[in-house]
Amino acid sequence: MKIVISGDHASPALKSVVKNHLEQNGYEVNDLGPFTDDSVDYPDFAHQLCEVIEADQAELGILICGSGQGVAMSANKHQSIRAALCWNEEIVQLSKEHNNANVLCFGARFINESLALKMVDTFVNVPFEGGRHERRVNKISC
Repeated sequence: MKIVISGDHASPALKSVVKNHLEQNGYEVNDLGPFTDDSVDYPDFAHQLCEVIEADQAELGILICGSGQGVAMSANKHQSIRAALCWNEEIVQLSKEHNNANVLCFGARFINESLALKMVDTFVNVPFEGGRHERRVNKISC
C-alpha cells in the first residue's frame, strides 16, 4: 500500500516517527515535507497531499499539524477526500468503518508518539464496512 504523509512546521519530528514505523511495516511512504520546523502554510502541504491521492499515486494520506484542524479543513475542500480529525483509536476506527476516511489528521501538539502509532496502525488496517454506510458516504461530496 502507498501512503502519502505531510503536515506543517509542527509536524516534522512526529511525522518522521510515523513514516519510519510505516516503512518498517512494509508500506511505501511518500513524505511531502516539511522537513524542518521553519514556518510554512499548512494548506499548501495539505492540498499537495490530496492531489497525490486524487491522482491515484497513494491510497491513503496522513496529515499532521499543530492541532490537526487546519490540515483537516484544507483537505476536506477536495471532493474525493474524506479527512478525519482524530484524537484516539476509537475515532480512527469509526472514521474508517463508517466514513471510509482516506486521510487521517491529528495534532502533533496533542498526540504523543505512542498514541500516534496506534492511530496510524488502526487507520491502515481497519476496512470500510460499506453497507448502510456507503449510501451515506456517497452523499458527502457536493
